[in-house]
Amino acid sequence: MSDPTGAATAPGGTPDPAIENLMLSTVAKNAAYRLKASFPSVVFTSGRRDKNSQARAMASNVIINRHWIQETYIPNPAISACQNWVNQNPQAVSQAAIAAGLLSVLNGLNDDQLSHISKHLSGDAFDVQPVHDDTADGIVGLLRQLTAAVGGKFLDREGGLCRWHAQFR
Repeated sequence: MSDPTGAATAPGGTPDPAIENLMLSTVAKNAAYRLKASFPSVVFTSGRRDKNSQARAMASNVIINRHWIQETYIPNPAISACQNWVNQNPQAVSQAAIAAGLLSVLNGLNDDQLSHISKHLSGDAFDVQPVHDDTADGIVGLLRQLTAAVGGKFLDREGGLCRWHAQFR
């Protein structure tokens, strides 16, 4: 599912706008095309994010659980900075207010520090809408296989919330 230049393509060479719009790295895009070829009904909910969209995504979970960041991410200084902002700003309760605060933290981090927050920031991750039908085991199994093949990981829960997250590297 790659052309000679190494760029990911759809079966038959026809690009899939749902995958192309995710702006994924080549390895993640190849995995997305393989997943979609096996499970055409799969719905991608997130791909590459800029700092603003990452802050919004994190904030959408923080409004449900103010400890979501520390419960979800591997501890590191960048994650501590984000969780500390949440802890030090209890008056921020709306998604917009939390996202703005988290964005201020993300804007103060360098690329190396950002790489320890989310593989979405580099395009090396995508999320899939969880399903509860007869395709669920197959989708999860293929996602586990695709991520393991490149030293990545698949998560079916993040911070106690049902999320299907595939990251590559």
